Amino acid sequence: MCQVYEATPLLAAQGAHVMSTDEMTGVQALERLHPALPMLPGHVERLEFEYERHGTLSLIANLDVATGQVVAPSLGPTRNEADFAAHIAQTIQTDPKAAWFFVTDQLNTHQSETLVRLVADLCDIQQDLGCKGKCGHLTSMKTRMTFLSDPSHRIRFVYTPRHSSWLNQIEIWFSILVRRLLARASWTSLAHLREGILAFIAYYNRLSNGPFRWTYKGPSRP
Repeated sequence: MCQVYEATPLLAAQGAHVMSTDEMTGVQALERLHPALPMLPGHVERLEFEYERHGTLSLIANLDVATGQVVAPSLGPTRNEADFAAHIAQTIQTDPKAAWFFVTDQLNTHQSETLVRLVADLCDIQQDLGCKGKCGHLTSMKTRMTFLSDPSHRIRFVYTPRHSSWLNQIEIWFSILVRRLLARASWTSLAHLREGILAFIAYYNRLSNGPFRWTYKGPSRP
């Protein structure tokens, strides 16, 4: 994974895209019932604790590792196998013939039958994929992961090690979204929340200082 990050400038120069991809689930549309108390000397702005819930959204987002831009976000009520595959398809449609690298964690929806069939279709892979739970590439999560991470494919998934999702750069951007927008906002509806997140993404992309400066190269070798 760190090798892919390190090779990103070269891959981008060749027309390939390296996307850091993940979900933020259960983003709540909370409407504050009372105005915040303004800042005073020696006191920060204080939010009232009472609120009304208007439901939740799931955000699936890509961070372009080469540019630092947030690309083709998806917002919906769920983030199941079909949702994630649809998000990947939507992302690839922004440049259908290019090579794509998706850095993601090992969640089951990131190694699904739907995703294997999508990649096989988009890469024009004609071989029999087998049957889920029985044989072939679809047998298990392990075999599906092997297929999806095959370096010979034009569309390839690069998985973070278990318990190391912090290595996925989109997590850095999610923390920015929470701190700058979600933590202190008030939303009157799910539509209002959706509009706010998309407006923040457009604002972030417009004023972004470029990609994150990634210094971790992996464990040192003796």
